Amino acid sequence: MPTPKILAFAGSARTDSVNQKLVQIAAAGAVNAGAEVTVINLRDFPLPIYDGDLEAAEGLPENVKKLKELFLAHDGLLIASPEYNSSISPLLKNVIDWVSRPGAGGEAPLACYHNKVAGLVAASPGALGGLRGLVHVRAILGNIGVTVVPAQVAVGSAFSAFAEAGHLKDEKQQAAVEGIGKAVATLLHKLLN
Repeated sequence: MPTPKILAFAGSARTDSVNQKLVQIAAAGAVNAGAEVTVINLRDFPLPIYDGDLEAAEGLPENVKKLKELFLAHDGLLIASPEYNSSISPLLKNVIDWVSRPGAGGEAPLACYHNKVAGLVAASPGALGGLRGLVHVRAILGNIGVTVVPAQVAVGSAFSAFAEAGHLKDEKQQAAVEGIGKAVATLLHKLLN
């Protein structure tokens, strides 16, 4: 039976990002459910803001090519999305947009997204925990061919929600975030076998 491969990342590259911590928890849940998980930090893939003229003149930036290779090599995604003014972070939207662009060699449109399974989590200092932003992330991913698992977790008051070791202080929240990783891994196991 093939092992599901999941790419995990946060839509925030801030030092000590609560969403980067959160995606690590979801990734652990996926690993415990038998998946192979690659956790990346988008800080390692700096990109210009998507610009069609730039793409036409220079092609895809090298970091877009690297990200596309990662997306294509994985069956699923775990995304921790911060909320910026009730919506998706500019960093996450920019990555989604660049990675959606066709690559060389006759790559099918949206090849990096079609038939992928994704799980969504969010952390925010606000009371809703980034819930409003997840609505937009879910809509974007659904429109580009990604199956998003129904459950999601939004952690509010995030700056005080984590213990020093990186886990959530609330055991139920910890289990719920791990459960998102498990849900993606479990669905992929069924789809791949």
